[in-house]
Amino acid sequence: MTTKIATLTIDGKTVEFPVLSGSVGPDVIDIRSLYAKTGTFTFDPGFMSTAACKSTITYIDGDKGELLYRGYPIEQLAEKCDFLETCYLLLNGELPNADQNKEFHRIIQKHTMVHEQLTRFYQGFRRDAHPMAVLVGVVGALSAFYHDAMDVSDEYHRTVSAHRLIAKLPTIVAMAYKYGLGEPFMYPRNDLSYTANFMHMMFGTPCERYEPNPVLVRALDRIFILHADHEQNASTSTVRLAGSSGANPFACIASGIACLWGPAHGGANEACLEMLEEIGDVSRVGEYVKRAKDKNDSFKLMGFGHRVYKNFDPRAKLMRETCHEVLNELGLQDDRLFKLAMALEKIAIEDEYFIEKKLYPNVDFYSGIVQKALGIPTSLFTGIFALARTVGWIAQWKEMISDPEQKIGRPRQLFMGATPRNVLPVDQR
Repeated sequence: MTTKIATLTIDGKTVEFPVLSGSVGPDVIDIRSLYAKTGTFTFDPGFMSTAACKSTITYIDGDKGELLYRGYPIEQLAEKCDFLETCYLLLNGELPNADQNKEFHRIIQKHTMVHEQLTRFYQGFRRDAHPMAVLVGVVGALSAFYHDAMDVSDEYHRTVSAHRLIAKLPTIVAMAYKYGLGEPFMYPRNDLSYTANFMHMMFGTPCERYEPNPVLVRALDRIFILHADHEQNASTSTVRLAGSSGANPFACIASGIACLWGPAHGGANEACLEMLEEIGDVSRVGEYVKRAKDKNDSFKLMGFGHRVYKNFDPRAKLMRETCHEVLNELGLQDDRLFKLAMALEKIAIEDEYFIEKKLYPNVDFYSGIVQKALGIPTSLFTGIFALARTVGWIAQWKEMISDPEQKIGRPRQLFMGATPRNVLPVDQR
């Protein structure tokens, strides 16, 4: 195989760098020796052209509208697998067989409860605290209770921590929801599936037995699958950076949750619902679409287009089907907010302006509508996202810890501040 070489000329001096090829996707120039050879760094704000790691987990081709988990198209996984099968795949590289699937479900069920003392942490938060604030604190606090398996150099410890995080996040998120309502926490039910159990903990009460609707369970399970991982996004990169220092897995996942809280990342579906509330009625759709097309108007239609996908978001097609299934199941086709959302969807799919600019509805647009229909409050949307993404974060963290080439993260900078100067006596300044 011919080795590709990239050459760089600085001040008349030419240096060479190897070009690495992955199994799919663009080649990368290995510039690890750049500073040693040239005394210079690269400048790449947002890391838009920088590969920070090698990975075998998730691949995205934004131009083709393609998302693969371990090589499997997201469309097939969402239609043929449940969330825990997808978790097993992301963690282990292969889909489970029947025995492995049964054992993995059993392991996760075994870890669904949290330490009883952890429940007292919630009382330290105001009742109106944002759920993400609660999640950052409580997930970080897990390290104070489960320090029996925090040796990041031990494969068994890493696996136990991964199982605990996947199992306990639904319990922790549901408790955050219940705490805000002032309702009693609901303990997990191990006779239910992962997602049905989460809905039980969210919507059940001690007064009567909660029976999850299978259509709604499948809808939420699909949301979990579609959000399970998304390559080296901001929160995943945050988890990897935190983990590169050797920080414990609970601290690393808490850092990912904190990053996800940002409105430019995990808050997109929340912003979609807020936009729909602002528009208010189907009769005003034309007015707001006109504003969205006006370059001089700051208004933007949230939930349309995607930074990565320059074609249709592959997750959006699946969520669109799920959205209509849920609305039909609950008889919400004539609900004001959902009629408004469908009117916007129709325009985005048919209007030449949106087609030309490829501003298709994305996964956030539909997932926000579905969660609203399920009864999940807007403030908890990002918490649901964090629950689903935890498996992706922990899979990426485990991969990073196992990589012999991994070093502690240390980005460089282009310094634009003052040059060296002397401190003058106070009366001479």
